[in-house]
Amino acid sequence: MPKQKTKKSITRRFRITPKGKVMRRQGFRRHLNVKKTSKKKRRLKRMVETRKVYAKKIKKFLGVGK
Repeated sequence: MPKQKTKKSITRRFRITPKGKVMRRQGFRRHLNVKKTSKKKRRLKRMVETRKVYAKKIKKFLGVGK
């Protein structure tokens, strides 16, 4: 059986920390920013941890761990 290829779209969107957490960028920052406060925009810059249910699938697509 051939090796599974990594999903390239997922490699660009997610990062895995040394401890194995799957981090992602947040949405809602592309446009309509005038009405958002500076605090809100600053918080949307941060990477946040993905939920465990999705993290398992993402790791599978990235070929990380078993």
